[in-house]
Amino acid sequence: MIRVVVAGSTGSIGRQTLEVIAAEPDRYEVVALSAGASVEAIVAQARAVRPRVVAVADVEARREVAAALDGVEVVDDVAPVCAEADVVVNGVVGFAGLAVTVATLAAGRRLALANKESLIAAGPVVQPLRATPGAELIPMDSEHSALHQCLRSSVDASREVSRLVLTASGGPFRGRSGEELASVTVEEALAHPTWSMGPKITVDSSTLMNKGLEVIEAHELFGVDYDDIEVVVHPQSVVHSMVEFSDGSTIAQLSMPDMRLPIAYALAWPERSSVPFGRIDWASLGSLEFDAPDRATFRCLDLAYAAGRAGGTAPAVLSAANEVAVEAFLAGRIAWSAIPEVATSVLDEHAVHPPTSVEDVIEADRSAREAASSWLASRGC
Repeated sequence: MIRVVVAGSTGSIGRQTLEVIAAEPDRYEVVALSAGASVEAIVAQARAVRPRVVAVADVEARREVAAALDGVEVVDDVAPVCAEADVVVNGVVGFAGLAVTVATLAAGRRLALANKESLIAAGPVVQPLRATPGAELIPMDSEHSALHQCLRSSVDASREVSRLVLTASGGPFRGRSGEELASVTVEEALAHPTWSMGPKITVDSSTLMNKGLEVIEAHELFGVDYDDIEVVVHPQSVVHSMVEFSDGSTIAQLSMPDMRLPIAYALAWPERSSVPFGRIDWASLGSLEFDAPDRATFRCLDLAYAAGRAGGTAPAVLSAANEVAVEAFLAGRIAWSAIPEVATSVLDEHAVHPPTSVEDVIEADRSAREAASSWLASRGC
């Protein structure tokens, strides 16, 4: 059986991972779960899958979980347990997922990565760990999973790949102007038309920051230059991404929007799941539309390209500033349109430098959060 650690098990990715595992119970064994502070959810999960270890970050929540579970070791950090798994699912939201990414690759294990921030922010530090014997990084974002699947057909990707094409649904505000978006509500931003995700990622999708971060992630994962990574809007979310090859051929990965498919792909790699998540009914599919993104209205996309090209600590700073801005928006402290303003201000003030350690990345993240918080405070937010 394949031994699995699910980090961030009570979030959207974690819950769907457990659904995938439940669909093939003879194939997987869950050895550990982790959560921040969701007591009821993780207790229910632990009783269902019976892991050896449960990690809970919050002190009081950890006490409650320990009191509720018998025969399970309850700890504060799942990272040390990653070495005991065959595959670690990193579904932690935000920069907090970095420790799991580092621990998994350093232990020479397969990392099923949904936590794009750890690779984006700490790319220069994470990349050397991918060379650890046994280490594998299989992306679980639907777009990067699609690219990974398309690239399986290439004999020599470094010579044959001409362009990566990431698709974007366009989020809930596709086709709307800046003026129309001046007073959108949190509820409107969270009403994604095709995907069910957590609030932070859903807001990122509405600003196209999520797609911009995915551009940086694609560069880090596949080593393709930013000039050769394109974004197109595809509202049906059926074509999850495409690879154009040197001879003009394009290979795309298609399925109905169901995150369980890329999750199952990463868990079963190099094989495939026997459960057909996302199967298409071709007779009723209808048309597939593609369009260029509105970069003037959705400024976060170009911000991410700029941070990626700057390299060094710039992606970490962008990611951190965006997290602070999104939290402020969700709390009703700033308007949706102010999210790129926060990120722009912090990036403009940051002196980019190459990080050489995890500590360097943590410091860049900390300073960016401080700068973003100062920007908000200076405006009474």
